[in-house]
Amino acid sequence: MSFDPKTLKYNDAGLIPAIAQDHATGEVLMMAWMNEQSLMETLRTNQVTYWSRSRQEFWAKGATSGHVQTLRELRVDCDRDCLLMQVEQIGAACHTGRRSCFYTTVTPDGEKIGS
Repeated sequence: MSFDPKTLKYNDAGLIPAIAQDHATGEVLMMAWMNEQSLMETLRTNQVTYWSRSRQEFWAKGATSGHVQTLRELRVDCDRDCLLMQVEQIGAACHTGRRSCFYTTVTPDGEKIGS
């Protein structure tokens, strides 16, 4: 069965959320946005490419930092409106230099910043 990216449900800006997860550990690393072109570039090269909403341009993860994400597996959720990418992460996934963007724990008592 072939994959048709037009069957996905993009938002009004033509974007779809893409969650990056470490393929070996299952750790959720980050969430960013893709459009049809960045998704197809990712599938073509196996190097994850996002769409930067702030810069309005393609963002090949690690192009400037060296912290690349190599795609191991791509999954689509049941509603076809979210992507889950199993990746091999080299270096930090977060722009803060942390391994994961999800380093803040929230409880009824407040927030705790992790490493």
